[in-house]
Amino acid sequence: MVTKTTPGGITASERMAVRASQELQNQEVVFVGIGLPNLACNLARATHAPQLFMIYESGTIGTIPARLPVSIGDPTLVTDSLAIVSQSDIFQCYLQGGLIEVGFLGGAQVDRYGNINTTVIGDYQNPKIRLPGSGGACEIATHSQRVLIMMRMSPKSFVAKCDFITSPGSKMDSSKPSRDLGKTRQDLKLPGGGPTKAITDLGVLEMLDGEFTLTEIYPGVTVEQVKQNCGWDLKIAPALKTIEEPDPKTLELLRNKIDPDRLYL
Repeated sequence: MVTKTTPGGITASERMAVRASQELQNQEVVFVGIGLPNLACNLARATHAPQLFMIYESGTIGTIPARLPVSIGDPTLVTDSLAIVSQSDIFQCYLQGGLIEVGFLGGAQVDRYGNINTTVIGDYQNPKIRLPGSGGACEIATHSQRVLIMMRMSPKSFVAKCDFITSPGSKMDSSKPSRDLGKTRQDLKLPGGGPTKAITDLGVLEMLDGEFTLTEIYPGVTVEQVKQNCGWDLKIAPALKTIEEPDPKTLELLRNKIDPDRLYL
């Protein structure tokens, strides 16, 4: 993957990690994923949210990693954690128990309602690409009090309709027949709050009236550029905000202390 940089030398990954970290508040309970969500959570803990309560799928509770973990099975996650429990406890007691305030998700496809596909591209029985599947994504999308999506924008990833709905958004909508199509989270009695924002490499989409709307863009990015990378007729907020670039101290922290080996940057 080629890392794109802005004229100021800031990469898209850095922009996304910093912007996502700003969505996290002190003492929130976060179900952390590997990759950019990992960066965002550890950056938030190192700056404005020192008591961010992090839970990893592998079973570590209240995790304070000594370094950036390379996977959910990295031994550093055990360092100074409050507890280590079974994976079934993570899902049954914490997630399904309604204790997770923020969940991070990404995928191969996402639609205007925040439905996510991590199962197949194309027909389920004869797919063009067979993807890893749900893992814990469906449960995170179903039970978290709010979900933040982190994905790079392209017409192939931000699609009019997902080929398969792995993780539910605000309203079920897919290119494949299903008895649940057209139903909302409320209709299906899903307990969590669903996706609230999508943090992308071009800007931020916010869930307004059950549909993603472009509310923020990065400096140098145009509305037309965002629309060209979206597979549906994206709504634009009347008061579109420009996201501030990360300050030098935050970039220094991100590059040299949190991810000095460029695992995710």
